[in-house]
Amino acid sequence: MAKFGKWIGGGLGWTFAGPIGAILGFAIGSMFDNAQVIQTENGRPFRSQTRAGDFGVSLLILSAAVMKADGKVLKSELNYLRQFFTRQFGAADTAEKMQLFKEILKQRVDIQQVCVQIRDNMTLHSRLQLIHFLFGISKADGHVDRREVNQIELISRYMGIGAREFLSIKAMFYKDANAAYQILEINDNASDSELKKAYRKMAVKYHPDKLTHLGPEFQKAAKEKFQKVSEAYEIIKKERDIR
Repeated sequence: MAKFGKWIGGGLGWTFAGPIGAILGFAIGSMFDNAQVIQTENGRPFRSQTRAGDFGVSLLILSAAVMKADGKVLKSELNYLRQFFTRQFGAADTAEKMQLFKEILKQRVDIQQVCVQIRDNMTLHSRLQLIHFLFGISKADGHVDRREVNQIELISRYMGIGAREFLSIKAMFYKDANAAYQILEINDNASDSELKKAYRKMAVKYHPDKLTHLGPEFQKAAKEKFQKVSEAYEIIKKERDIR
């Protein structure tokens, strides 16, 4: 438990309550017979604002749900997850997280309950970042599997994310002729002034500073999403010859 305690004890707040806490506790218990439950002085589960540990555990659980949606867990998907955590935390911490992830994969998860807990405890910006990462996993093997996309859409709805916001992130990964407009959450008949207004709005919504509460590790991933917004704006500007 000592090595996991460094990550879990240092980062987790509300995950030790509700369905996410139960999933995590079972996974750790499967690895360590003497797993300890972190508690406050009064013996109640520790609850706090969302932290990096909460986001990380939520990410592992939702990633497992998406990977299993098509009935198989691909090596390319596991590599994507491993590479993501390696970039954010380094190889040593990633090895621990992947060990925990293997235990989470073995569990049957009520995804609706998990998503409701996330919705009630995470900011919108954090939830949008989760959806962005899940789409990355879905496309890790270069193949678009409809069952995985449907699972992400279901997760998005359960987490209280609007349809336009979902389609915006989806368009960052599954390109079509209208993708740039979808990313900015506008129609292709929007005026130039509406386009500029939409870009400013999206730039604020997806700015990496919105995830400062999760620490610098996850801000790195947020920058990728922010860049997609800027790229979409530049594509439309070029198409319309806007200076």
